[in-house]
Amino acid sequence: MVKRKTTRKFRKLHRYLGLLLGIQFLMWTISGIYFSWTDIDEIHGDHYRKENRTSLEFETLVNPVSPIGLDGISSLELREIGGRPYYWINNSYLINAETGDRKLEITQAEALQVAGNHMLPELRVKSIERLEEVGSHHEYRGKPLPAFVISYDTPKNVQAYVSIADGSFQTIRYRDWRWFDFLWMMHTMDYEGRDDFNTILLRGFSLFGLLTILSGFTLFYLSSPTLRKKVRKKKYN
Repeated sequence: MVKRKTTRKFRKLHRYLGLLLGIQFLMWTISGIYFSWTDIDEIHGDHYRKENRTSLEFETLVNPVSPIGLDGISSLELREIGGRPYYWINNSYLINAETGDRKLEITQAEALQVAGNHMLPELRVKSIERLEEVGSHHEYRGKPLPAFVISYDTPKNVQAYVSIADGSFQTIRYRDWRWFDFLWMMHTMDYEGRDDFNTILLRGFSLFGLLTILSGFTLFYLSSPTLRKKVRKKKYN
């Protein structure tokens, strides 16, 4: 009688735990299958990028320090924007490398040129917009703002992002990446920013999942006459 009551309690516990965790277990399984069957380079949109990009050569460039009176340089990168050379200095200053003039931001035409130097030439531009701010769920979250988003006329809604402050090509987003991002959110259970793998919700569901498995093993033992007979026989021998 006692064992029957114990079995009923474990069966009830297992049933409710399964009901509570079943949907999340399904999402973990579906997202895991999707991740294992996708090429991460394709998810990043690398197949929309040019394989070989041409780099221009420039001569008679000015001293990068003197135009704006910097005391020193901690980082410096020479970039080509709109066919002209620019210094990106200390992650703060964009300087025309031929004239020494500071450039506060790039234009739409320059952003299109930057994107065109990275994207496949057969892609046709549909629109270009300026982004000043994005939410925590936006596909461009965590990257430099303001930025230009360039949309291409494709079935998968391909978009490229270019930073306005420094003229750098940032990233590519399209339909498959958005599906990946959604499933990643369901997998990590980070419904705020999607990138935190240590959420309390995830930890709680993981512990409940372990409890569900242990209750299932216990229920199997309690409801299995064969196992009980073996344990009883071993006990009395």
